[in-house]
Amino acid sequence: MPPIRVDAWAKVNLFLHVTGKRPDGYHLLDSLVVFAGIGDTIEAAPAQSLSLEITGPTAPLLDALDGDNIVLAAARKLAALCGIDARARITLTKRLPVAAGIGGGSADAAATLRALTALWQVTPSAPQLHDLALSLGADVPVCLRGTPTRMFGIGEKLENTPPLPPAWLVLVNPRIGLSTPAVFKARQGCFHDALPLTTTPRDAGHLAQELRRRDNDLATAAQTLVPEITQALDLLGNTPNCLLARMSGSGATCFGLYADQASATEAARQILAHRPGWWCHAAPMLSTP
Repeated sequence: MPPIRVDAWAKVNLFLHVTGKRPDGYHLLDSLVVFAGIGDTIEAAPAQSLSLEITGPTAPLLDALDGDNIVLAAARKLAALCGIDARARITLTKRLPVAAGIGGGSADAAATLRALTALWQVTPSAPQLHDLALSLGADVPVCLRGTPTRMFGIGEKLENTPPLPPAWLVLVNPRIGLSTPAVFKARQGCFHDALPLTTTPRDAGHLAQELRRRDNDLATAAQTLVPEITQALDLLGNTPNCLLARMSGSGATCFGLYADQASATEAARQILAHRPGWWCHAAPMLSTP
């Protein structure tokens, strides 16, 4: 069988409300998740054993020999679930920043599951695959789904959203990793009511209007840990035609929402002119996996 290639798109939380906390310490969330047309790539090829090679511009941030790598964990768990030997030569082309609030590792794990189910020609049930994905991390199930989704609970509950209009995103990261547990620990304040999107926005401007009624409840805490997040939000907000500037997930990546490609491309150019050492890309907001 020829190698199987699967894209691992960046996950973007258009809003994220912290709605409560379980007795076991896990926080409850309510979020609108979309995917941007930029990401990593997983390639899986037949082999006599399981191996992982990591290449790409952000590969130095990961250790290919780490036995706890989420890509290898996904492969081993899928093989165990299906009762087969884990045999594949996996190549991860890493383009997304690490520990960045855009689900890079989770997207890689989800892409690995997609690639290996095709390579190994196995067909676990949807509930089995969902549970396996959740065991790898709270964001893996939504990344496995790969479409605009309402994500709530601790990440295990997923629902369709109303159709979203075409839009473009500019993703900005100061190349500073940020620990999700550290952000939750630094967070203060009350819990936020769930406020899922229930109507179809007319266009990107209307979507931005709906999003401004919502927030990212982790942003303030993240900004105290990485002040560059505030700089990124200011840079995005000052670009022409930016409809909304917000942090994604637990940071430190921020995004700007734009109605068209030309506005997003120009915004990315301006931001890189101000911060040439930062990671910044314009990409379409995807509606299909």
